[in-house]
Amino acid sequence: MILPPLVMACVLVVGVMIGSIGIGGVLQVPVLQVLGGIPIHAVIPACMLAYLLPGIVGALVYHRHGTLQWPAALRLCAGAVPGAYLGAWLLPLAPAALLELLVGLLIVYSGIDALRRRHVDESGGLGGTGFLLVGFATGVVCALTGAGGPLLLIPILVWFHLPVRLVVGLGQIIQVPISIMATVGNLRTGMVDLQLALWLTLLLSVGVVVGGWIAHRLPEHRLRRTVAVLLVVVGAGLLLRLALGLR
Repeated sequence: MILPPLVMACVLVVGVMIGSIGIGGVLQVPVLQVLGGIPIHAVIPACMLAYLLPGIVGALVYHRHGTLQWPAALRLCAGAVPGAYLGAWLLPLAPAALLELLVGLLIVYSGIDALRRRHVDESGGLGGTGFLLVGFATGVVCALTGAGGPLLLIPILVWFHLPVRLVVGLGQIIQVPISIMATVGNLRTGMVDLQLALWLTLLLSVGVVVGGWIAHRLPEHRLRRTVAVLLVVVGAGLLLRLALGLR
């Protein structure tokens, strides 16, 4: 499957957004569905696999710039793995609408809070247990809602007023365990379009590198404001979709 040029350009932009501000994957599925005409059952598994390499590439980009805090990253990933397992187990019992409402409210509140506050915790000090718990919660909610790791991790860490580059760097690495776990399940059911996943992987990886380059050249306050505004927009969009009954 060769993607149309417009779709390829949009996927590349999504990669740039993921690499620079951590949030962008939420746009991937609608782009492929609406502009590419690809069925949802093919889009989601391919996207989950396609986030694996860009997550690794993004982590290496932020590591090279000294803005990836590896102890925190490893604790987040360690928490995300059992969290995702638990979330998958709870999925049949969970009220989807309530979960989506809570996620949307969290994202909007985190964005508004970041716009209002000037203070950041320069130490990035949630503590080892704190990062484990955040990773666990992110894994649970990702498995329950199908949302990407950065979409949930970033508003939580912004809420704790960590430096934005640290937050975005951690958003890169959280994609890795979630992508692996989702893909293992999808491969068992034969649902992964490997050719589509390959195209997405290549485009997203290039975009992430460009986005990481941009992120490390923007002033911290401007990057933080951009992330905050996008959180409000994305969260409001999720709440609007829920209110209109759209899936």
